Amino acid sequence: MGEVIKVGMADLNICLPPDTITTLGLGSCVGIVLYDPGKKISGMVHVMLPDSTKIKNNENIAKFADTGIAELLKRMIAAGATRSTLVSKIAGGAQMFAFKTNNDMLRVGERNVEAVKQILSELKIPILAEDTGENYGRTIVFNPETGELLVKSVGKINKMI
Repeated sequence: MGEVIKVGMADLNICLPPDTITTLGLGSCVGIVLYDPGKKISGMVHVMLPDSTKIKNNENIAKFADTGIAELLKRMIAAGATRSTLVSKIAGGAQMFAFKTNNDMLRVGERNVEAVKQILSELKIPILAEDTGENYGRTIVFNPETGELLVKSVGKINKMI
C-alpha cells in the first residue's frame, strides 16, 4: 500500500501507483480526475469556481475549472501521460443551499459541473463516470492501479465509480 496524496481545496496534484489520491469536502466544488489507463498516471484537481475570467483575484489557477483542468493536463503530460488516451471521472457540484434558485451566484455547484463538462468536452477527454449534483458533500479517493473512484458521503452508502 502506498501513500495517500492529499489535494486541498483549490489545489491539484498527480499520482502514480501504488499511491492513491484524495480530496475532502466537495460541496459545490468539483473534483476532477484525469487518468491514463495504460500508464496508470492520474491527477486530481479540486475546483471551486467555473471561470477564472469572471474573478479579479484569480492567481490560484487550481481554484477555477478553466485554468485548473488545463494545468492538470499540462502536468500529467509532463509526467508521461499519453494525451490521446486520457479519460476522466468527476464528483461534487452539490447545491448546498436548502432552496432552489435561478440566481446564478447561488447555483455554484451546478455551474461548476456545467463548466467542467464543457471544458472536458472541448479537450476531447471523455467522462467515464460521475457523481454530481444533489445536496450533500463528498470525499473522493482515486486508485490509479484500478482506475476506480471511491465516493464517500456522510449518511450515504459508499459508491465506486
